[in-house]
Amino acid sequence: MGSAVPNDLALITLSKEGLKVCRLLAERLGPADLYVHRDIPCEGAEPFERVVELSPRIFHAYRRLVYVMPSGVVVRAIASSVQHKLQDPAVVVLDVLGRWAVSLLSGHEGGANDLTLAVANALGAEPVITTTSEAAKDLIVGLGCRRGTSAEALEAALREGLVQCGGDLAQVRYLASVDLKADEEGLLELSRRLEIPLRIITSEEIRKAPLDLQETGAARRHLDLPAVAEPAALLAGRRTRLILPRTIVGGVTVAVAREEEPV
Repeated sequence: MGSAVPNDLALITLSKEGLKVCRLLAERLGPADLYVHRDIPCEGAEPFERVVELSPRIFHAYRRLVYVMPSGVVVRAIASSVQHKLQDPAVVVLDVLGRWAVSLLSGHEGGANDLTLAVANALGAEPVITTTSEAAKDLIVGLGCRRGTSAEALEAALREGLVQCGGDLAQVRYLASVDLKADEEGLLELSRRLEIPLRIITSEEIRKAPLDLQETGAARRHLDLPAVAEPAALLAGRRTRLILPRTIVGGVTVAVAREEEPV
């Protein structure tokens, strides 16, 4: 584990509940080294006694660190190791039930914001990103498409949708779609091309959401969902309001939601 050439990703937890979350992340994000408190039996993991002693030892051995434990504990554990935003690894913190993924350190330069989105998408968690340049963006574009739709067709629909609602690409915080489209290459390519994160909403969350949606026949027939673009846009943010209802552009369904300021 930590003594050999490590993986790029380390997962660290103190509890049995956190271990379950770590197992899921290791399965869904790829190879990872696992560190678990010595009181929790875990085959294949490296045991540790105190996270405040473990963290300085592994901090610069990985590019990505995910701690599944209270954020205050993590802050104290990494405080002595933090050097510079261009040198420090990405650090993400999760609660033990995998509900909140917090970009704690090296958001832009170290990739913690991207890691936070990857963790959130893998678990159906809520990503918490407070970097001003990202948090200030207030538009979320929901996209629904047939299997195999090109990035070019998706981008054309996105841009037309923004024109129709008076939005601008620079305002877009997330692209959003359903988990059944998480591996859709056109969506992934569009996210990479525009450098806008793709937020994945679980099918179950859409089914249970108390939203007043106009059901679409295609989504019901093919995905057993009431809709995709509108609920994805609304559920990917907080205090959201539709500013472009479901609109079809070249076979792609697009909807745009705006996140409102608190009142």
